[in-house]
Amino acid sequence: MGGVQPRLALAVLAPPVLVAPAPNEASFGRIAGRAPRGTKTIVVVIDGRPAARRSLGGRSFDFKLELPRRQLRLGVTAVDAQGHRASTTVPRVLGLPRTAEPRGPPRYLVDANLRTALRDLARGFDGACAIYVQDLRDGAAATWNAHTPFPAASTLKVGIAIEILRVVREKPGPRTRVGRLLRSMLIPSDDRSANELLTWVGGSTSGGAARVNAIFRALGLRNTDMYGGYIVHGGAPEFVGKRTTASDFARLLRSIHLAAAGRGLLAARYRGSFVPADARFLLYLLARARPSWLGRFLPSDVVVAHKPGWITKARHDGGLVYWRGGAFLAVVLTWNGRGVGVSSELLAARVARAALARFSAREGRAASGRSGRPRRG
Repeated sequence: MGGVQPRLALAVLAPPVLVAPAPNEASFGRIAGRAPRGTKTIVVVIDGRPAARRSLGGRSFDFKLELPRRQLRLGVTAVDAQGHRASTTVPRVLGLPRTAEPRGPPRYLVDANLRTALRDLARGFDGACAIYVQDLRDGAAATWNAHTPFPAASTLKVGIAIEILRVVREKPGPRTRVGRLLRSMLIPSDDRSANELLTWVGGSTSGGAARVNAIFRALGLRNTDMYGGYIVHGGAPEFVGKRTTASDFARLLRSIHLAAAGRGLLAARYRGSFVPADARFLLYLLARARPSWLGRFLPSDVVVAHKPGWITKARHDGGLVYWRGGAFLAVVLTWNGRGVGVSSELLAARVARAALARFSAREGRAASGRSGRPRRG
């Protein structure tokens, strides 16, 4: 609230304490905390503009608000009966739609229309590919070649990040060594940073990889293997033995989404060491990963929390796509013996666009009372 805040306010009211949202985290719109004594009204300010006002009967507040789907700066101002104000501001919050808030592991229901669209895209690709798409609201899904192993490349850095956050027990700041390496590993996908983190957590790259593989097994990823670190020669990486499937990578991403609300297998198996704040922090970092092939054809207000990976003959992108109607998974793995390029990137972009179009259409039919339900697989 800056220059509009009177000097006297600090002497009358202490700043409110915010529990949620927190900086450097994704948020599904929960605004919670404790106001100073005497507070009558709570005002929520987003990027300098008032967004909501709530009357307060006691001192605690906890309510939901639809946030813009982007990174934002959120402030909460306590106002007493005399109009005195005191504010708390939280920077770097990733706003996600309330409709996407995790409610429980979805069932798998085959969507025939989506399956046809994905089949046509896959058959038009000049090489091998695997696709997994699922609406996380009701489980509507379609796949192609989803259980076939592919070279995993950098997609498995998501597993390294989970193990690091489980061990450090708090969000590592960007100026700490671990925080710097974690951001470098996930956002520009730096391989040396991944190796340093594996060594830090396991004593060696192979020791760290064993710990990451233990997480994969605990989550039921049976066709995924970390197999040591990343081999770097003069800036050109080689990947030995790392593998995953579209189904496994989708399962890993889904577990993070659910853990953001304390749900799912990841939250249950590592309760107390991988907490919801860790998952929301990881979503925040993954939303900044680049390049975003999945997001190429999506509207600007759609958030993609994802991890791409690439080598000479393989190119992948998999992520959680958050749009106004909810969230869905999209994983696209590709392989071409002659070397992949733009065609692989376009396949990922077209899959995400087709999924969004299908789920938007189903939402429109549901709103008009017409049936658009998928069937059980």
